[in-house]
Amino acid sequence: MKINNVKKITNYQYLNLFSVKYKDRVNCEKEWIFSSRSKSLNPLEKDYTIPDAVVIVPFHTQEKKLVVIKEFRVALGGYQYGFPAGLIDKGEAVEQAGQRELFEETGLSITKVLQKSPAIFSSSGMTDESICLLFVECKGKPSNRFNEASEDIEIIMISKEQALNILKDSQIKFDVKSWIILNNFALHGVI
Repeated sequence: MKINNVKKITNYQYLNLFSVKYKDRVNCEKEWIFSSRSKSLNPLEKDYTIPDAVVIVPFHTQEKKLVVIKEFRVALGGYQYGFPAGLIDKGEAVEQAGQRELFEETGLSITKVLQKSPAIFSSSGMTDESICLLFVECKGKPSNRFNEASEDIEIIMISKEQALNILKDSQIKFDVKSWIILNNFALHGVI
């Protein structure tokens, strides 16, 4: 496989389309279009060890429940179950972004970071976006009053048993990472 050309197709603030011309393993010319958060003219040159965004997996220590959000997602035309998340600002540490995003989306505060993943990719056929999973303990009273106007978020605290029931509902849309984490929580009671 050999990349021959990368061309930026759109010019938006947070997400753009790129066209890549390449030769496949039998030397046939191919073209692929993908989205990227990169501001560069060639996102394939970026440092893939630095995540674009953080996804926070919060466990509320006082309630002994996992904090999940039900959020309106334009691309789905409806609501999706997932976890608080957001872009990491330039120069911001993953933990700082996690604290900021968790508070903005849920009103909760991180009390302890349990685990942090490296930069990982959830849909590399469509985008080069990378995220860091931040597993945390949190406290506080849930509130969506700090949500931006473009966010429609319901905060849900769920027990192990509730997670099992939610996973059985075929009408609920899940983010892939969230389904895997909720399934693990339902089976083992830990995040």
